[in-house]
Amino acid sequence: MTRKFQLRHIGVFLAILLVPILALVRATEFYPWEYLASGAVLLSVLAFTFVGIDKRKATRAQWRIPENHLHLLELLGGWPGSYLAQRLYWHKVSKMSYQVTFWIIVAIFQYVALDYLLDWRLTTFIAGFLRHEQGG
Repeated sequence: MTRKFQLRHIGVFLAILLVPILALVRATEFYPWEYLASGAVLLSVLAFTFVGIDKRKATRAQWRIPENHLHLLELLGGWPGSYLAQRLYWHKVSKMSYQVTFWIIVAIFQYVALDYLLDWRLTTFIAGFLRHEQGG
């Protein structure tokens, strides 16, 4: 496999964005779409930029941006921008510990978005199951 941005990266990107975008669209019932969209884009642009800066610093053997700062940006909502930057700059893609944390963050966003679209049925079911298992 060559180390370049590939068409399949766009496919994965679009697939992991689908459910969160649907959830954002639904959330426009309660919040102005301009705020939701601009917040999501801003966080993604920041994450994209910081991953790019970290890559440049890595190639120059300079001070690096701590991984927990990059993950915080992803957790705040910048994970789409981080994904694109990782694939475009080929940065952090082979570091397993980073990727595990990144994909856990993506999974959290997928879960929350899907559960929101399902009117919190997943969380309600899990909470009921846990109460039943504890004898409550």
